[in-house]
Amino acid sequence: MRTVLLAMALAGQALAGEFPRTLRAYPGATPVVDGVLAPGEWDDAVRFQGVHGWTPQFSPTRHPADLSLEGWVKHDGKRLYFAFKVTDDVLYGIDTPRWLPKENPKAHELSRQGYPWLGDEMELLINATNRWTGDENAKGDGSSWQMVCNLTKSRLGGVGAAGLLEGEPRSDQAAWDTYQKWILNGAQHCQARKLDGGKGYVLEWAASFNPCFEVSPGVFLDPATGDRPVGLNIALGDLDTPERGAGNFGGFHHEDWWAGEKDRRTNLRQFGTLWIMARPRP
Repeated sequence: MRTVLLAMALAGQALAGEFPRTLRAYPGATPVVDGVLAPGEWDDAVRFQGVHGWTPQFSPTRHPADLSLEGWVKHDGKRLYFAFKVTDDVLYGIDTPRWLPKENPKAHELSRQGYPWLGDEMELLINATNRWTGDENAKGDGSSWQMVCNLTKSRLGGVGAAGLLEGEPRSDQAAWDTYQKWILNGAQHCQARKLDGGKGYVLEWAASFNPCFEVSPGVFLDPATGDRPVGLNIALGDLDTPERGAGNFGGFHHEDWWAGEKDRRTNLRQFGTLWIMARPRP
């Protein structure tokens, strides 16, 4: 019995959240974050798929032609990189008008009153400290954060241009200011482009370990010091037509989460684990 308990304890230490899903990011060549999957650019990355088996917050995704993705993750010692090739049969604001939900007529304002995630979008959530005390969400600083990359609006390009927006908790002025600073100074960068001749888009995202992965006060993640687990969650949002999202908050058709439970997926303890690996992929 003592051996079993010890094994369970060790397993718990290996997770950066309580949800049993894990990815590994190995060091690789630095990609160009331009929303284009250049030949060979992601060959040294770990590949994963979605959204089958992910957690639906709204209407469950039934068919990969409706919504699905291929993803890749790696780092270059200084920044973490994700790429996603998203299959999406209807692109909001491109194949549809930019309709607004009844919940917020200011949803497209690039302010704290807007909805940064309204549209076809990806969200990354990181818990760099690998710690939580209860059911708290991200703080909005280097220790834990939730940022948004939207296909049709961004802080740098405005409404109509893909890119990053300040995420949650946007109600917190300090978090909003931190996120905006990261976007403006390039600490985080995201670009997305509609697929040529296809249904969907490509999204590439970079986040600097310093200042975006603060593992303890004033100390930032450094892969050279060894393998390190951090908490991770990924959300893929799909806004189609009002009819498809009828009955869902904001009119969303789908919002699928890599880890966590419905209604609790933003809690730090609900995250899965991303291992930042020191050595190249075997």
